[in-house]
Amino acid sequence: MKYGFIKVASAVPDVRVADTKFNLEAIEKQIAIAEGLGVEIISFPELSLTGYSCQDLFRQQLLLDDAEHAVLMLLAFTRQLDIITIVGAPVCVGSLLLNCAIVIQQGKILGMVPKTYLPNYGEFYEKRWFASAQDLHPTQIHFAGQKLRITPEMQLFRTASGVKFAVEVCEDVWAPIPPSNFLSLAGAEVIFNLSATDELIGKHNYLKSLLAQQSARTLTGYVYSSCGFGESTQDVVYGGNALIYENGSLLSEAKRFSMEAQMIVSEIDVEKLREERRANTTFVNAQRTLGIETLGLHGTIAISDFVKCSPLNNPEREFTLTRTVNPYPFIPSDGEMKDSCDEIFNIQINGLIKRLQHIKCKTVVLGISGGLDSTLALLVCVMAFDRLGYDRKGILGVTMPGFGTTDRTYTNAIRMMAEFGISMKEISIAPSVTQHLKDIEHSADLRDATYENAQARERTQILMDLSNKYNGIVVGTGDLSELALGWCTYNGDHMSMYAVNASIPKTLIKHLVRYYAEQSENETIARCLLDVVDTPISPELIPTDENGETTQKTEDLVGPYDLHDFFLYYFLRYGFRPSKIFYLAKTAFEGKFDEETIKRWLRTFVWRFFSQQFKRSCLPDGPKVGTVSLSPRGDWRMPSDAMASDWIADVENL
Repeated sequence: MKYGFIKVASAVPDVRVADTKFNLEAIEKQIAIAEGLGVEIISFPELSLTGYSCQDLFRQQLLLDDAEHAVLMLLAFTRQLDIITIVGAPVCVGSLLLNCAIVIQQGKILGMVPKTYLPNYGEFYEKRWFASAQDLHPTQIHFAGQKLRITPEMQLFRTASGVKFAVEVCEDVWAPIPPSNFLSLAGAEVIFNLSATDELIGKHNYLKSLLAQQSARTLTGYVYSSCGFGESTQDVVYGGNALIYENGSLLSEAKRFSMEAQMIVSEIDVEKLREERRANTTFVNAQRTLGIETLGLHGTIAISDFVKCSPLNNPEREFTLTRTVNPYPFIPSDGEMKDSCDEIFNIQINGLIKRLQHIKCKTVVLGISGGLDSTLALLVCVMAFDRLGYDRKGILGVTMPGFGTTDRTYTNAIRMMAEFGISMKEISIAPSVTQHLKDIEHSADLRDATYENAQARERTQILMDLSNKYNGIVVGTGDLSELALGWCTYNGDHMSMYAVNASIPKTLIKHLVRYYAEQSENETIARCLLDVVDTPISPELIPTDENGETTQKTEDLVGPYDLHDFFLYYFLRYGFRPSKIFYLAKTAFEGKFDEETIKRWLRTFVWRFFSQQFKRSCLPDGPKVGTVSLSPRGDWRMPSDAMASDWIADVENL
């Protein structure tokens, strides 16, 4: 398992009904391809060695003998292979015929999982041929030249690298309480489902929803393989579904109704799943209940009764990541953009509305710089006032030009306030900051942190005093990315009465402002907002050059926000170590940032994140929008003097 990933495959082979020799060759062909790709576990459809649609031929001893012989041949084929193979076959156990998933590696059968729930409604009549696992008692059998114990108890398998996986068969996942519920609580991190799902109008979308929910509910990877072209079409058609999920997210999907064999390959991030389980106390509580006593498939049973862990010889092999890594994890996908942006705005708006109503306040004060953060805060204030039916004049926008203010940002600030019809005030901070620097005997030519922070704190003082004067509150404009990097002035722009952007990263702010612009019917506002999005991010605290352009670009100083937001997401959301974040970033930003650039700014991120915690320990209130937040009252509690040395060392060792 490399970087916490396990490479899995879901295969839909060529099939001929009741032709076990042909089916075996088709399966072996796909196993060989998967082995060459470094796949660790591959699964095939239900009854893949015979074909699912054999009907009463399952009563023919010849077919059952051929199926057993096909398993024997498959054992011989896999004797020198590390890959774990899961195939479907009918297996006779005394007077029972079971529909089984057979787990094979290096010429050995590691386990058989009989199907529990047999559909016997509509077009299905499996009980005509098969018995359920519920009808089985633990039994020793001889099958395909091996002595095996077949049992109705749930089985848990474990690879050499420690990944636990389990198997359920088709209808099992459609049951009100699927076996995978218990298997996941018992420790299974990946579930394989061998299936035979026929196609009906609307069924495919329902199936995907079902699998996504089951994967999310159980916090597992879920690998699904279902019968395809070649099965009998006497009464139904099988489309060939191959799907791989990870905690509800679809990683890979085959093309349905293909006339060719298919195989999808992806990597399931087991490390991520483990972190999700550790963080999810509900999952842990459910495990505790299961550990005492639970009503399972065979009556009241204890966890020790059905957890059978089989260590597998599945050694480390060369690893290549094939799944895509989204470089912008905070940004909604195109198909979800409108709904997600509307939802984010509503969270911000409702948060501010509740605060205003609670303190019976109809006035807000905020600094308008013409930059991204203050623009988003202004949009939230305008929408909140409109929803409350308050006069927009109760929004006091204050532009406070200083030593580094550019004409571009100043013009945009004035234009936005005018077009939105809010109250405006312009107060230059240059005279007061100049006097302050004199008072503390600091040369105005020494443009260091003192020079810059004096401006930020002067602006905050003005806003705070104006809020007192007009009986209002200061709405903060700082964002999540700045809080992560500590790119804010302590008790300056760091402070407000309510911080509407506190859990929104810089990359997402760009999209929110652009989204509002694209929805706006006011062309002047739309053009202005789009220009704000295109303006280089800068605190504008250093004097401009001879052309009036800023000489202080934030991303030149602390690094690209594209990278920092990516680092922040995986560092905070999943607790990944820097080396894994680096590996993911190389894949996500291939062609945009080289390895040295990523490593350089990753080190900066780690150092700044640890050294700036003291600013996050005393944040003002603000609404949580996504799964990542730095509020000291909720998602992130960290000592301000925690050491970064181990994390820095992990970066240095890259």
